[in-house]
Amino acid sequence: MPTELVFRDEPYAKSCAATVIGADARGVLLDRTVFYPTGGGQPGDWGALKLADGTILKIVDALKGTAPDTVAHVLEPGAVPPAPGTKVTAELDWDRRHKHMRMHTCLHLLSAVLPYPVTGGQVAADKGRLDFDIPEAILDKDELTRKLNELVSGDHSVTPRWITDAELAAQPELVKTMAVKPPTGYGRVRLIEVKGLDLQPCGGTHVARTGEIGKVEVVKIEKKGRLNRRVVVAFAGV
Repeated sequence: MPTELVFRDEPYAKSCAATVIGADARGVLLDRTVFYPTGGGQPGDWGALKLADGTILKIVDALKGTAPDTVAHVLEPGAVPPAPGTKVTAELDWDRRHKHMRMHTCLHLLSAVLPYPVTGGQVAADKGRLDFDIPEAILDKDELTRKLNELVSGDHSVTPRWITDAELAAQPELVKTMAVKPPTGYGRVRLIEVKGLDLQPCGGTHVARTGEIGKVEVVKIEKKGRLNRRVVVAFAGV
């Protein structure tokens, strides 16, 4: 039974009612969840499962389950999984998730500022990075910081939409990542659009407007090979 991915259409949902449908080698499986599983450079969510009798089971990670289209909620060591059929409330560590949303959207802005193929990336609660396949060039941290914050303060809308596999195949320029290709074969692909700035396939969670990101700064630029350049962005003041 697939997991209903509440976060996909409601990224601001902090909790949801759910029913335990079982467990696999990775964790507890629910019929629906607000927990984003690790993938696409974004970490899995943390939080808790709250039972009707007051029991609270801490969730220390969320992963893709061993069965297709399922999410495994990883319990802390020693915890006993609730039995199938148990009614629970799945509740996020919202502060951490919201930081992931802000930084993930920020990295989409970075890919707009630096329009080069992306060879890797990672989101964290305090910072994020993108690796670019970029010709020999001098990248200026202050200039990149200025451009990023200009886009952030523009308060552009950020919205998901879907296209068919065929439409994506006809627009290969939408795929910026070289190492990871968007999943196809399901009939449609989810896009994230930063209005007027960026459009690319993405299954992650994002804020609704760029102004919500807050002030950021480029803290490091590293040479990771002859062409690869790693740009690290952090929330300002963190």
